[in-house]
Amino acid sequence: MYDQKKKFFDNIAVSNEIKKRPVLPLEYQKIYDTMYKDNREGKGIMSFLSQKMESWMHRVVAKSKFNGNTVLEIGAGTLNQLKYELPARPVYDIVEPFKKLYEDSPYLPLIRTIYDDISQVQQDNKYDRIISIAAYEHILNLPDVLEQTKVLLNITGGVHIVAIPNEGHFLWKLGWMCTTGLAFRLKYRLDYSVIIKHEHVNEADEIEAMLKQHYKITKCQVFGLSKKLCLYRVYTCYNMGNC
Repeated sequence: MYDQKKKFFDNIAVSNEIKKRPVLPLEYQKIYDTMYKDNREGKGIMSFLSQKMESWMHRVVAKSKFNGNTVLEIGAGTLNQLKYELPARPVYDIVEPFKKLYEDSPYLPLIRTIYDDISQVQQDNKYDRIISIAAYEHILNLPDVLEQTKVLLNITGGVHIVAIPNEGHFLWKLGWMCTTGLAFRLKYRLDYSVIIKHEHVNEADEIEAMLKQHYKITKCQVFGLSKKLCLYRVYTCYNMGNC
């Protein structure tokens, strides 16, 4: 899955490459698949604690009000957002290339269409809400992806909700060091910062700047005191002139 995941994030809606992703050393590649899935499923006490903190993002995104009933989630992973969306039953499509992450999910029957890449979504498909939770920090050519979300978002009342870790600021680093990072070192005797540098190619402030170039941001909610002193951010965005 390491090679598949790397290919997805490095080539999603490919155009001009913006950034370079550091290559993982071989000892990290050997454990990557197991580590990644365990982390996404919250296995282990530290991963469980990390997932509990991340649940704030899922709850905020689920509470976002929007007109209509169609949703596209970018980077749906294990489909863990669905449990926060219920009991509402929106028409739900996802972009997620890693079948192993969602194939055993009890929420799979609730998904209408699964895409491996956002470029596969037909441009005449319009969504009332496009959401992404802890995915945009991974994508090298994020401006290209944002351009495609603008095309797919319903021009009348459509809302783009983006949840991200506060990468690039101290409190976020302290958070992963005391949870996932500690568990990773105890289990594998390796430095988790190598994984973070490989995974998180976009910092929170960079993502905000890109969002501002493509959308009108009407709200930024933080899990903490401010954008600098928080663990997570959630942005509510509308197409220019439609907010």
